[in-house]
Amino acid sequence: MKIFYAVQATGNGHIARAGQLMPYLQNLGEVDVLLSGKNHSLQPNFPVKYRSEGLSLFYDRDGGLDKLQMLRKNNLIKAFRDARHLPLEKYDLILNDFDFITASAVKMKNLPSIQFGHQASFISPASPRPQNKSMSGELLFNHFAPAASYVGLHFKRYDHFIFPPVIKESILYASPKDLGYILVYLPAVSTASLTRVFSSFRDFRFVVFCQEAKQIRKNDNVVVQPVNNQAFTAHMVFAGGVITGGGFETPAEALYMKKKLLVCPISRHYEQLCNAAALEMEGISALYHLSPESLKKTLSTWLYQLNSTFEVEANNIPETLEYMLSINESLQKEKKQSSS
Repeated sequence: MKIFYAVQATGNGHIARAGQLMPYLQNLGEVDVLLSGKNHSLQPNFPVKYRSEGLSLFYDRDGGLDKLQMLRKNNLIKAFRDARHLPLEKYDLILNDFDFITASAVKMKNLPSIQFGHQASFISPASPRPQNKSMSGELLFNHFAPAASYVGLHFKRYDHFIFPPVIKESILYASPKDLGYILVYLPAVSTASLTRVFSSFRDFRFVVFCQEAKQIRKNDNVVVQPVNNQAFTAHMVFAGGVITGGGFETPAEALYMKKKLLVCPISRHYEQLCNAAALEMEGISALYHLSPESLKKTLSTWLYQLNSTFEVEANNIPETLEYMLSINESLQKEKKQSSS
């Protein structure tokens, strides 16, 4: 079997997930990867056959889509040219983790594909949404990378085609402990502001990962560390709690290890708001409109609360792939019938 796997490179979550999936896909046949996009820092640990600048998503400071940045930094003409030149006809299975180039290519060539990943879960109306839905956010979910079928990932199995998160091996096989500190990654707030807030809670220790930091710094009960994926994961294993944004992978990993969690979604980032809504339904705390003042107020209660009993299960990758293969078999049969 020849497999084409498109990996969107806006952020690091798609690349990390692909790294977990690749050995299983390679057991099924020959896998060619397209890495599409340029807004990422994590380097793939798997071979990449095709590369494209893609159509990257850019967000403003409030989390809304930055349309001006997208127009400036994306080349639509090149994107469609890349799509036209992708040789997708020679593949038996086309998997797309939210990539515009591949979605455009399958539409041009009238080929079946499967969208796989967290964004695919939002095709289902059963996936939680915030009280105020975003029209532009819903349009993005439905029309940025459309496919013939969808296999989603989410905190829970909200629909028949939605599966649990893919948990990376360093978390999956870890032996979590609570060493009494709170792990923090909140890039929207300056290190100085976070240090001032956390210094007010002398009975607790905080380890803050920060993009501004060049080396490890200790200030009373606050340790500031430079951003490093491996170090962050290692610290999460032994943290008593985690404070982070409203993304998908980090909250899923924290909950898999039964860590206390506070999520702070970016105010206009619709996917993060959807994630926060899902977590709040399970008793997880969410802080909207993040600022030093609101964080301090929230911490004064959150630090003393009991942990939620909600647990995230890890994705059974062979089970998920078996489901994908059955869908692909149906899609290929439909394609043959329509062309005969």
